[in-house]
Amino acid sequence: MIRKLILATLWTGLWAGLLPTLAAQDSREGRIRQMEARLDRLEQKLDLLLNRLLEQPETLQPVLAEVVQISQQLEEEAAFESHVGSENGEESPVPDAVATSSSQVQNDLEPPEPRVPINGYMEMHLNHDGFSPTTLDFHRFVLLFSHNFGQRIQFVSEVELEHGFVEGGEASGEFELEQAYLNFRINPRLNFRAGMLLTPMGIINEAHEPPSFNGVERPFVDEFIIPSTWFANGAGLVGDLGHGFHYKAFVMSPLNGSFFDAAEGFRGGRQKGFFENARNLATVGRLEYRGYPGLNLGTSFWIGETGFDFRDLSAQLKIFEFDTRYSWRRFDGRGQFVITDLEDAGAINRIQQQQTGVSPNLAEKMRGFYLEGAAHLLPVSTSHDLVGFYRYESFDTQYRMPESFLPLREFDREAHVLGLTYYPYPDIALKFDYVVLRNASALIGVPNQWNLGIGWWF
Repeated sequence: MIRKLILATLWTGLWAGLLPTLAAQDSREGRIRQMEARLDRLEQKLDLLLNRLLEQPETLQPVLAEVVQISQQLEEEAAFESHVGSENGEESPVPDAVATSSSQVQNDLEPPEPRVPINGYMEMHLNHDGFSPTTLDFHRFVLLFSHNFGQRIQFVSEVELEHGFVEGGEASGEFELEQAYLNFRINPRLNFRAGMLLTPMGIINEAHEPPSFNGVERPFVDEFIIPSTWFANGAGLVGDLGHGFHYKAFVMSPLNGSFFDAAEGFRGGRQKGFFENARNLATVGRLEYRGYPGLNLGTSFWIGETGFDFRDLSAQLKIFEFDTRYSWRRFDGRGQFVITDLEDAGAINRIQQQQTGVSPNLAEKMRGFYLEGAAHLLPVSTSHDLVGFYRYESFDTQYRMPESFLPLREFDREAHVLGLTYYPYPDIALKFDYVVLRNASALIGVPNQWNLGIGWWF
């Protein structure tokens, strides 16, 4: 009887953890991938506990309590994924027999905690570079709300307050609507989505919650080459093609080439849903393969006209991206490569110089990539996690210049990021990193920096 109760409890955790992982297809995918890695570690802990039970029957009660605690942890982690799965029109049922056994075990120990119908994430940073003043910043406060209109239509939203304070007419923080869309479920292979959407480009832009990546700040490639966080009005299709393949294909409002610059590339061109110019819609797509345990391969593209502020100038922009993530036992790895192509970059430079007196010195091509390796340093038997990581980044917003324009070498940059991420609980991350930042200029140097951060989601 006891053995059946234990196995039922374990299966509850596994079903609750795995089924939402297969179902979810939206911006919380980064959380799901991290949960899969944690699930592997928790399974190893359960094996150890069962061995102890078989070897020492007198330890039955404490082992059973520990098993139930781990199972409850899996179910708590899965609650968010189950909610996300429903947002995307995917069902993630738990078998009735398993659910009944789980409820019986929980009732024997303590009543389950109530579920909060609001999700969110927050993060606070301490940044020091020896050049600028040391800053302490509550960087992000984000809440996510959703609502189901029956079984076929769901509403999903994300509201973000950056830097803790917004003041009208003054330089301060930002209050943004990053997501607000309706999802129409037709079948698992075909779902229609429309509203304010995150651009499905790269790893971080959709999965940008702080516990889902190493380092206090997001990778430089995802700031200067891919302008994360990047969102816009649009509509399109999302689906599971089977055999491990998942896709997203949208038409969205384009970037505004009038606000591109040499240092930050396309970042200033995000229209952010505010009276967006939609004379020519951009097309964006992403394809992922998740058919092998621990492996995720992805590729993205974005193509759109960005010269709508300039007369008789299209300035088509193309962005292509490739990424990979892989987890094996106690090790994680990820990498990303991005290349861009901006037509008529020279014409934009000349027009801007005529109108403002200053050329933005835009490049025809920008390029960026990074490679990261991480290891889980604590024994599997511990309930906490400590991750050590190293990331190398190379990002050049002046990679190829149009004819008669010279590159600014200070924008050909590389970074070595070394740090630790401590998880007292899977949804809470305490972070430290040290960044060695370099550029190709012999005249303009950049200081090294260290950062402390804490982030959480629920």
